[in-house]
Amino acid sequence: MNKDMSTTVAVVGPGAIGTVIAAALYEAGHIPVLCGRTPREHLTLQDNDRLITVPGPVRTDPRQIDRSADLVFLAVKDTQIEAAAEWLSVLCRPRTVVCVLQNGVEQVERVGPHCPHGQVIPAVVWFPVQAQSDGSVRLRGDVRLTLPDMSASHIVVEALQGSRCSVELAGDFLSQAWRKLLQNAAAGLMALTQRRSGMFGRPDIAGLTLTYLQECLAVARAEGAELGDEIPQTILDKFLTSPADMGTSILTDREAGRPLEWDIRNGVVLRRGRAHGIPTPISDVIVPLLAAASDGLG
Repeated sequence: MNKDMSTTVAVVGPGAIGTVIAAALYEAGHIPVLCGRTPREHLTLQDNDRLITVPGPVRTDPRQIDRSADLVFLAVKDTQIEAAAEWLSVLCRPRTVVCVLQNGVEQVERVGPHCPHGQVIPAVVWFPVQAQSDGSVRLRGDVRLTLPDMSASHIVVEALQGSRCSVELAGDFLSQAWRKLLQNAAAGLMALTQRRSGMFGRPDIAGLTLTYLQECLAVARAEGAELGDEIPQTILDKFLTSPADMGTSILTDREAGRPLEWDIRNGVVLRRGRAHGIPTPISDVIVPLLAAASDGLG
């Protein structure tokens, strides 16, 4: 397991998503440099009855970094990008690839200004995970990433080869990114109700979700995404067949009183819809409520 690897890899933000990727890198033979806010001796991933321990420590001071990385996985939330900027400045050089494991369709635009050195590539994260109270992370599905089919993406493929994480290179990455965004947008309803996936079994919530997803689909298509008419029902069906206690990161943040990723998950539909002249009546209601739940007074 601890064999030498020529590629130096770092994970910035060893939370739920970051822990899964760190475990996959460790399985592939890498000892990733772990960078975060909370000091830990190791990371722990729960996969059914199996525990995977990734050796640390988690570094908490960018001044502890004495060399740049070939590949950086940025797994902090969008609300934490500025806080991670100093890590990027010490880890990146002109040839460094920064793979952004964040929600939304604007990763390059939002991370790029904080990463003047290195090449930023977006990723779509397809696996469900939940942080546990003891600091470990519970994996609740297969691990898969989708990246744009470009030369820089191949370093990610190579780094994760032989691990639990499969990497797909998509020629039409835009459509894949918007497909995931629709799923994330609908999950925002859980943050408003503070309920888990079981709530989608209510006929009224299912109907609202389907109508909202159709609204999001119209905006996605205007942005150039090639998504079929069946996508809203497919996403709703996924929620309906998920374990009733399945949560989402935006719900976890709401329960913890943390800022929400409301703008990149839901506000983007409203913003892009207005730019294209597309009516978004459900977004007109949902987005201000999510913004108030995240940042409002009272």
